[in-house]
Amino acid sequence: MPRPLFTRAAISVVCAGLLWTATPAHADSSAHAARPERARPVSSAVWADRATRAYDALQHHLYEGPAQHGLYLEHTPRQANDPAHSYLWPFREAAQAAVDMQHLPRTGSSYRDDAAERFDTAELYLTAGPRPGYESYLPAPLGAGGDIYYDDNAVVALSQLDQYEATGDRRFLERAERVVPVVSRAWDGDGAKSCPGGMDWYDSPNNAIRATNVTALSAQLAARLYEHTRDRAYLGKAEQWYGWVYSCMRKAPGLYVNDRGDDGSVNETLWTYNSGAMIGTATALYRGTGDTAHLRKAVEDAEGSLAHWTEGSRLHDQPAVFNAFYFKDLLDLDAVRPDPAYLRAMSAYADSTYASNRDPATGLFRFQPSNGGDYDPAAPAATLNQSAMVQIFATLADATHHRRGSH
Repeated sequence: MPRPLFTRAAISVVCAGLLWTATPAHADSSAHAARPERARPVSSAVWADRATRAYDALQHHLYEGPAQHGLYLEHTPRQANDPAHSYLWPFREAAQAAVDMQHLPRTGSSYRDDAAERFDTAELYLTAGPRPGYESYLPAPLGAGGDIYYDDNAVVALSQLDQYEATGDRRFLERAERVVPVVSRAWDGDGAKSCPGGMDWYDSPNNAIRATNVTALSAQLAARLYEHTRDRAYLGKAEQWYGWVYSCMRKAPGLYVNDRGDDGSVNETLWTYNSGAMIGTATALYRGTGDTAHLRKAVEDAEGSLAHWTEGSRLHDQPAVFNAFYFKDLLDLDAVRPDPAYLRAMSAYADSTYASNRDPATGLFRFQPSNGGDYDPAAPAATLNQSAMVQIFATLADATHHRRGSH
């Protein structure tokens, strides 16, 4: 994922379909705080309304329409350095937003055509040849192409799996399987490097790091494919890739450093989606194998990461899209080992971000240049961030709806 920084929702008990969340205190208009002051209930219907409004704003302000091949802008307003259309990563998040909108109670079916179109359009980023894969930008004739980022390819395939689960259309399973050979070539077999193994970030002789994100997300892809196919080759890859991250990148329970340089250096930056990918992989491995050791690791990482990320403004300061990954992975674990803390954290973040980072005049969300943090009225709205908020609200609408009336 080229960047300036580096589904399934099943839930635990929510009484009467309402989740108690925090109303944020606001600072001045340039820096909205996100501290809880009072609790209030948020229903499935409210989450669905927020998802719908955020999606409508995405489509109105950032979607380019059929005349532009169903693509999206990178930002609105368009920035001087923006390409003609968005990079692959923001487009993938817009596609995932449409997938998640299909799960809205009562209205989800109305988004099926949108989701189907997104996956057709995603193929415009695909290049063939001896080293195929989804390029970071549109190849000819629509663009000049870009590097193949292995984490981009892994998350595209994860969305394809989500769409397969939503529709039963085996084309999406086959597309996800097609990505495994792409990410497999990222594995670094040089035994002379510190902590041998791990996956290169992108496909280039200039790549000099082995990254947690691509290795963990690829492991999650392989583990989920094993669930669907029972092909033990996928299980072997998932365990190998997950094992490297767990052994070589784990700083503390649920916290994984970002990357290892080929020169022996370690980038200790922490991101929520790296926590989430390891939780999601361990959960999928548990579902696929029944091995409770995987479940124990998932729970330990969930508890450790949640204690870290919910301290102070850490969640607020993380990129919204990384939080979308993280929360969905927590809810994936919640489906097999319930803990109401996961949904509480997701709801509190979603509620405070809705209040503090949304422009009510347009329905667009604005963040700092890091794609997280306080509202910046001068910042352009981004397909990446708008799509992330759609995903979070839609997931909450589905989650709270399914447990209505439970106690």
